[in-house]
Amino acid sequence: MSAFYINRRKFLQGATASLALASFGARGMDLIHPPKPYRVALIGTGWYGKSDLFRLIQVTDVDVVALCDPDRNILNAAGQLVSKRQKSGKVPRLYNDYRKLLAENKLDIVIIGSPDHWHALQAIDAVKAGAHVYVQKPISVDVMEGEAMVAAARKYGKVVQVGTQRKSTPHLIDAKKNIVDAGLLGKISHVEMCCYYHMRANGNPPVEPVPDYFDYEMWTGPAPLRPYDGLPHIRWWRTFREYGNGITGDMCVHMFDTVRWMLKLGWPKSISSVGGVYVQKEGKSNISDTQNAVFEYDDLNCVWQHRTWGTPANPDYPWSFTLYGDKGTLWGSTMAYDFIPQGKGEKIHKDVVYEKEMYPEDLKEERIELNAAPATRLHMLNFLDAIQSGGRPVADIEEGHISTASCILANLSMDLGRPLVYDPKTRTVKNDPEATARLTRAYRGPWVHPDPLKV
Repeated sequence: MSAFYINRRKFLQGATASLALASFGARGMDLIHPPKPYRVALIGTGWYGKSDLFRLIQVTDVDVVALCDPDRNILNAAGQLVSKRQKSGKVPRLYNDYRKLLAENKLDIVIIGSPDHWHALQAIDAVKAGAHVYVQKPISVDVMEGEAMVAAARKYGKVVQVGTQRKSTPHLIDAKKNIVDAGLLGKISHVEMCCYYHMRANGNPPVEPVPDYFDYEMWTGPAPLRPYDGLPHIRWWRTFREYGNGITGDMCVHMFDTVRWMLKLGWPKSISSVGGVYVQKEGKSNISDTQNAVFEYDDLNCVWQHRTWGTPANPDYPWSFTLYGDKGTLWGSTMAYDFIPQGKGEKIHKDVVYEKEMYPEDLKEERIELNAAPATRLHMLNFLDAIQSGGRPVADIEEGHISTASCILANLSMDLGRPLVYDPKTRTVKNDPEATARLTRAYRGPWVHPDPLKV
């Protein structure tokens, strides 16, 4: 038996297991050892797709039967890695086209780690094929894609968990329970969220021939076909709005989703945003390098800011949220939280939970986010619990849609230069036909945009 599966036994001693067993009770052991292994496929075998799959392998019994990626080199390498990670030692079946993967395999779970512009079609097709889905955030590149994903999950009765694993981050669960829910902040009437990472790729690579091992047509799919200027993997594709929604769609969605969870917030009343390319004008990137957005609620504004240049406002919290209450302030990030009371009182600090001793294999995994691994393991267990119980996971597709769509609407507000009020019942922007028309992005043929009324 591999060290990976011996470590699963040690998992029961870890911090995420303690939280899981406390949350799920007697069902906890059934999640870790189901009656039969889950049949799993991964679509998108790059960095985070593999990371999500390996966290699932760590917490339950699975048979990874298929992988899909339009880059043959990445796909073949992923097949070898998975064979070393899973109990059977088998190399999964390898596919270039996810539709063929879904047609040829009976699956329990599909993990979607492809770029943002593929999430909607692949998730909808996976639930239609009978699988539960774990999809990375942001769930979509336009609002109607998200509406269609929610509709499909409900119509086909499948669990769809979104990779907003801050909701499963041990120290943030503690902050919600013991700071926010306990009332230590008092009345919260202002929230700030930010990202000051220099993460905006902005080069000027030349156009070149597409290598024979990369299917650029399939990688692009329904998105606009840009001239090929090198492999789009890692950060390059994220720098273009053809494929995603910039820093707001990538990083704000995490923090805004966390804030909504902590404060039990639904759709914003109004969304407004300003920004653009103010500083880094020298490259091809067309996502904003500077942006502010305001998500309005009754007696509460949630304010987002990102800059991909300069220094962070607080060096200890460069990507974070801050909840301001009349009794105190809570700073939170993926790495820690700090509660600062108003006036006299005790400050409270907690750090991220690591589980390096529980999972030494994590230390050898390329580009792993060690701080996020425990959260993702707990997120996977929550996903499995929803599958077994028939309930909704903590990051249910509808919640992921609200957070994603709000960020998309912020970008649309920035483009149009005016506030937007989205009505989820009518699926329109109130009193704004132009904005409503832009809730659906044109697809490149032959791909067809999903319709929430016809999934």
